[in-house]
Order: sequence, then C-alpha cells, then structure tokens
Amino acid sequence: MSEFNFKLPDIGEGIAESEIAAWRVAVGDVIKEEQPLVDMLTDKAAVEIPSPVAGKVVKLHAAAGDKVPVGSVLVTIETSGEKPAGAASAATKPAAAPAPVAAKAAPATAAPAKSGFFSEHPAAAPSVRKRAREMGVDLRTVRGSHPSGRVLHEDVIAHAAGPVAAEAAPVATKVAPTGEDRVEQVKVIGMRRKIAEAMERSKRRIPHFAYVEELDVTELEALRVHLNEVHGATRGKLTLLPFLVRALTIAVPEFPQVNGTYDDEAGINTRHSALHVGIATQTPNGLLVPVVRHAERLDLWQCAAEIARLAQAARTGKATAKELSGSTLTITSLGKMGGIASTPIINAPEVGIIGVNKMVPRPAVVNGVIGVRTMMNLSSSFDHRIVDGYDAASFIQRLKGLLEHPATLYM
Repeated sequence: MSEFNFKLPDIGEGIAESEIAAWRVAVGDVIKEEQPLVDMLTDKAAVEIPSPVAGKVVKLHAAAGDKVPVGSVLVTIETSGEKPAGAASAATKPAAAPAPVAAKAAPATAAPAKSGFFSEHPAAAPSVRKRAREMGVDLRTVRGSHPSGRVLHEDVIAHAAGPVAAEAAPVATKVAPTGEDRVEQVKVIGMRRKIAEAMERSKRRIPHFAYVEELDVTELEALRVHLNEVHGATRGKLTLLPFLVRALTIAVPEFPQVNGTYDDEAGINTRHSALHVGIATQTPNGLLVPVVRHAERLDLWQCAAEIARLAQAARTGKATAKELSGSTLTITSLGKMGGIASTPIINAPEVGIIGVNKMVPRPAVVNGVIGVRTMMNLSSSFDHRIVDGYDAASFIQRLKGLLEHPATLYM
C-alpha cells in the first residue's frame, strides 16, 4: 500500500488559488480513477476535479469554503500499489479540461434510507449529482431506472418525494436558540461569497451614479403582443428584452464609452465595437450573468432564443465559463417584481448597467390629453470615471426615443 497526495491543479483563468465549493468524497470512501473528487470554484463557475488514481480516501486537507493555493495538497489517497503512470502529471495538470458545474456549496447529503444502499458508487451525470445535493438526497439510496442502472433526474425527484426521503441540514448552518428567538448563522461560502466579494469590490472601487428615466412603451408593448400573436407559435415568444437589446445595438455605436471595460490598475478603458450583452439572471446558485455575444448580428427572435437558452443553462448549472464571461454591457431585470426604480450595481469591470423596471398602466399626458398609457422606468448606473453625466443622460434618452417609437428600431 502507498499514499498519493493529490494537489490542486492549475484550473485556468490565471488563478493562484481556488475555493472548495463542495467535496464529492469523504474520508473512508473507496474511489475509482476519474471519479469526481471535488468542485473547485473560480470567479465564474465551479469545475469538477476528478481523481487521477483509484484507492481509499484517507484525508481531506481542507473543508468546503476554504481557499486553497494551486499546487497544495487537497486529498490523500491510499492506493493498492505503485502510483499509476501519469499520476504525477495529473496531480499538477488535469488530463482534460474539467467540466463546469453549478457553483454552489452543496448541502450535506441525507442519511441513508432505511432500505439501505442500492449502490455504493452510483452512476449519475454531474447535473443529476448537483440536483441530488440540492435536494438533500444521498444517491446511494436511489434506485437508478436507466437500463445500465444509472440514476436519472426523475429518479432523484421521485425518491425525494417518497416516504423515505430524508431531510438534510446545510453544512454551513448553525442554529442557536436564545429564549423564544432562534438565531440562524449561515457561513457565506461558495458562489454566495463570490457574489458578495464582487458586489463589494464593484461598489467600493467604482464611483457609481444613477440615472432614472420614464418611458412610454405603449406602442412597443402593442407591437410585441402583435408579433407574438402572429409569429409566437412558429418563431417563439418575445419579451421586452430583445427589443431593448435591439435598441442598444443602435445607440451604443453613438456612445462608445458605455460599451467596454475599465482596468483601473492599468488605467486603460477598452471600448468594443461588438456588443456582448450580459443578462443578469437569478439562479438557485445566486446571480449569474450569461452573455449574448455579438448582439448586433441577431434579429429579434434569434436574440430572444439566445437569452432563453442562456438563462436556462445558467439556472440548471450547465452554462460554460465562456458563456458566463466577456460581457461589455449588462442588462438587469426583475420582470414583474422590477419595482418603480432601482440603483443597480455595475458588473465590474464594465462601466455601465441598464436596469429594467416593471411595466404598469398609468395616467399620462399625451398631446395635452390625459389617457392610460403603459409606462416603464429604466434605471441605469454608470462609472463616473469613464462616463460623464451628460453622456449617460444622452445615451438613455436615445434609448427612450427608440423604444417609445419602435418603428425607428428598423429604420
């Protein structure tokens, strides 16, 4: 018998350290070569790190939420003989690029069901394992319905809904009763900590200023409804967002300073001719920003389809690192919960963000006559180091004109 110390490999993006999002193994587990060991968190997502050797886990050198330098020992594995050929190189560099998975620290797995384990090492796709962790289901207690015995999504759901489903307590939660009050202390780790750090860094380093404008989107909404009635069944449903993206593709070239990134350490503002729109998306793992690339090349329905595809990928943990990076200007929207106004935080290192508030019918004066109009506010924030107030206001007024007169989107 011999021991093999597996070190954190270089997982790309030029990082010197990475946070442990979730362990896939525990001390005492007998594992196979290429079996997932741990999910390591980068700035954009988590990557699944497989084991280069088979053996028994004898020590985990860090816990979920710990930050580990590249090259330091993650786990010690007891192997049955000599270290396999190639294991040394695998300890410093993965044989293949690890696959992105949902960046969320996993809750502790549920206790085994009373009926026992169906498999000590169940076969399941990474997305199925993720869902099981989120639902507090121990995959070893789930009978796989695939002919090969593999556990499927529906197996996990059915198991959780059944009488033997166990309830798991999150590993990072400590509940302390204080009289009639119960205080819950939740350690901020994983993607939640990444979001917290990014928001703090953006708010601390970027001098934000906000600009809110009211839009009359009566004509735009009528056009959207009409297009959905005529083409919705064959080309897909349109929301407001593709129209806003279309307006951005027209307005941004006139205000190039808003479409880019600012490296404040190097003092370089990078402007882009292409428009890569970040779409802030709420997911079970926190706020992610998938990117619609080259929005200027897409028509309304192509843009709508891409927004929907990326949102689904982000919410199911299937968005790649590339799909979650490279935005030049971000849109954030809470839909019907959008409120009257907001002050969105810039998605650094970008220099602007457009917030969409909810559409509501309100009395408005049009040509001296009071009538009911569909109104909506745009709440934007800009980096005052790069974007002057006058330019920001002019940019939003340009968007306002385009959206209030939707025919101009195609002239």
